[in-house]
Amino acid sequence: MTMSKTEAAKPVKKKNELVETIVVIVEALVIALVFRTFLYQPFSIPTASMQSTMMIGDYFIANKWAYGYGKYSFPIALPFNGRFLEFGQPKQGDIVVFHNITGEDYIKRLIGMPGDRVQVTEGRLYINGTMVERELVGQDTDINDRMQPMSVNIYRETLPSGVTHTILEHSDTEPLDNTDEYVVPAGHYFMMGDNRDRSADSRVLGQVGYVAKDQLIGKAEARFFSIRNNLPPWQLWEWPANVRWDRMFQSVYQ
Repeated sequence: MTMSKTEAAKPVKKKNELVETIVVIVEALVIALVFRTFLYQPFSIPTASMQSTMMIGDYFIANKWAYGYGKYSFPIALPFNGRFLEFGQPKQGDIVVFHNITGEDYIKRLIGMPGDRVQVTEGRLYINGTMVERELVGQDTDINDRMQPMSVNIYRETLPSGVTHTILEHSDTEPLDNTDEYVVPAGHYFMMGDNRDRSADSRVLGQVGYVAKDQLIGKAEARFFSIRNNLPPWQLWEWPANVRWDRMFQSVYQ
């Protein structure tokens, strides 16, 4: 007995459907990879160094084309130096994601441009010999080195570029509140956290130091999710009590 034409076509149809499904999945992965590499990449905040601008448990996107593309723009670092397709240049006050000398991705605020002289004296930031303006606007609660809650001052700081943002200060007598003068080398930037007394940043030369232009990954732009206690977003049952709805879908420069 021979099979009918309809019966003979069934296995071929199933095979074609499987191939089409695989093609769709591969195409989706390629599109996601291209989007992540060349347009926008999501990141999360695991530490308190940028509070209160960026809280632990904030999720944000970084603009990958803002400064062009370097070796760390790609999922695997590529063996070349320099940047290409530079659509813009880093500016003082930008919140920048960069690949640190320790092999991790960091996020800090760009404080010093190439050639700038940066120093902290008695808790006050000086750029090129001029004290940066700050205004006390309130108080908040943070955690000290012994993981105990403590009151911190909130200041509105205005950089020489005109960019205004808030910083947190436990006091003006913490270990990094008195530093030598740093002279930012050509092709490098000086980064600092907004939570000044809980940030390992360019003030710590052996851990962060001056950030080379090659190390830049992208410019932080907007939060799209935020959850307390750094809980995993997939734990939907934790959302009602822990999601920070008021921090979602906002620019990080507000």
